[in-house]
Amino acid sequence: MRMPTDISRSFDVRLWSAREIFIALWATVTVLKIVFATRLPLFVDEAFYWQEGQHLAWAYSDLPGLTAWLIRLGTEIGGDHLLAVRGPFLLIAAVLPWWMAGLVSREFDARTGWLAGIAVVLLPLTGTLGLLALPDVPMTLATLMCMDAAARLIRRVDAGSALLLAAGLAIGALSHYRFIAVIGVGIVALLVLPEGRRALRDPRIWIAIAFGAAAWAPLLAWNLDNAEAGLRFQLVDRHPWALHPEGIEFLPVQAAVATPVLFVALLAAAWQARRGNAASRLFALLGGLLIGGFFTLGFFADTERVSFHWPLPGYLALIPLLPALLTAWPRPARVATWATAALGLVLFLGYYATVSTPTVRERTAATKWYPSNFAGWTTLAAAVAEAKADMPPGTRIVADNFKVGAELGFALGDPRILVLDHPLNRAHGRAPQLRLWGLETRGVPELAGTPVLLVVGTDDVKFSELLDRYHVLCRRFGPLTAPETVNVDHGGRRFLLLRFEPVPDSADADCATPVVAHMDTPGTGERVERRFRATGWAIKDGVGVAAVRITLDGEVVAEAEYGQSNPWVARFLRDRSTDGAHPHVGFTANVAATTMPAGMYWLGMEIEGTDGSVEIWGQRRIELE
Repeated sequence: MRMPTDISRSFDVRLWSAREIFIALWATVTVLKIVFATRLPLFVDEAFYWQEGQHLAWAYSDLPGLTAWLIRLGTEIGGDHLLAVRGPFLLIAAVLPWWMAGLVSREFDARTGWLAGIAVVLLPLTGTLGLLALPDVPMTLATLMCMDAAARLIRRVDAGSALLLAAGLAIGALSHYRFIAVIGVGIVALLVLPEGRRALRDPRIWIAIAFGAAAWAPLLAWNLDNAEAGLRFQLVDRHPWALHPEGIEFLPVQAAVATPVLFVALLAAAWQARRGNAASRLFALLGGLLIGGFFTLGFFADTERVSFHWPLPGYLALIPLLPALLTAWPRPARVATWATAALGLVLFLGYYATVSTPTVRERTAATKWYPSNFAGWTTLAAAVAEAKADMPPGTRIVADNFKVGAELGFALGDPRILVLDHPLNRAHGRAPQLRLWGLETRGVPELAGTPVLLVVGTDDVKFSELLDRYHVLCRRFGPLTAPETVNVDHGGRRFLLLRFEPVPDSADADCATPVVAHMDTPGTGERVERRFRATGWAIKDGVGVAAVRITLDGEVVAEAEYGQSNPWVARFLRDRSTDGAHPHVGFTANVAATTMPAGMYWLGMEIEGTDGSVEIWGQRRIELE
């Protein structure tokens, strides 16, 4: 039966409108991601994956091999540049919305497909995917491939669908341990659906599953060869496996990252689809079980590391159901869904734009929002290269932890920078890999007689543990004399360069540490009069503090009175500090900034040791009235 002309034309306009909106959004977001990817400093995990790509293997201590292989592919084509590292991931991310649109168009209709594609672009977690070279990108592709294959298979089993399933399972296995959740939920969903149980009777499905299972072999082999270190880290060590109330934070966090209205809409779509056709029920089961599973896991699993992106495969599975739900919603609710999702994407992209801008990073240096894992690596690399050029031939760079080692490795083109044992290496599952590469060193006596430039990130341990870390370094290298300070963004990131020309044969000498200090007043962001008092404390084990000077925007404006009693510091550092001045380690300075105009300034400290060394401490923003 032929549709009336006016109705047909109306349908075509709506169809083409959705398609055009999708194409415009996809093109705009893709271009923005490419621009940001060329400017955004390398995240510390990306740097380590780059380092893994320079040591090609089937699997690594933290991940299967695919992420490292993709980065190596990009750098082989484009060199060690930001866009080359991220290029393969940007390409995969660009394909995802089109794939979703095609999948949904086949299962439902064309307009629904384009709307689902729009949702993939606007959902912040998928809209920003690919900006960073992370394993979630190929894992998301694998999830979508398996979704597509499952939707085909519950209708009719054929060789092409089985092959698609095998490829998706293999890519997922080579991406991340977390893909196990997608596999488990997928099997449950197929067993629940009558159409799924029928499909599972076909031997071609089990051949595909066997192929996917075989892709886990490299990771299992690595674990068998290395005392299950990767499995223990991912499944045991990093998780408390005890009930904790922080799991309830899953709901507000996910509402924020998925945007509140879209989050509710996706969950409502899953509920509504329980009475739909086989494909709708499949997607509802996949998405609902994944999101519900990660919600439950949150009450027992790791809360210290970033995990807000874990439910992304669940959202991806529910997106095909979203357009049907929105069609039934009133227009204001539909507008709110798309508008808040678009706003969320703008905020996510805005964050990356902010992090990409040095001046903006600098302004946030004294706040909790400072993006420390993105900041300072270029500045540090330049300082390290300059310092090494002034040292004897054969000088080895030694990084205090894997973050510093990987970032310096990328910036200096050296994937074999030595790294010390550090709590961060163990906390992120990188210690076994560094040992396998032969890059972990303990200092004396391994490096005795070798010129060494030791690079220490002072922010990579808690402030309360910084002095203890210095004493560990003393036991490995001897006295830490005359450190060169590299302050990035006014001390938002702070590094020390320590020269050993060469490393001594033993570290038995008394420990001399860099300064540990704190300014108590004025506080960050505080408004002060032109004459104000600055107070705090400073210690320097093994040597002692000779003078403390107060600076504004890097210029000395006052000499502090050092040596005041501070019993709290003595109690805080009891049995740990060897500074002989305890408890007289406090200082007070009367600052007269009467000639300076009102406005914002960076307040800092310049601390001199009795050995003549001078360290520039991190600064904080204050406002002169």
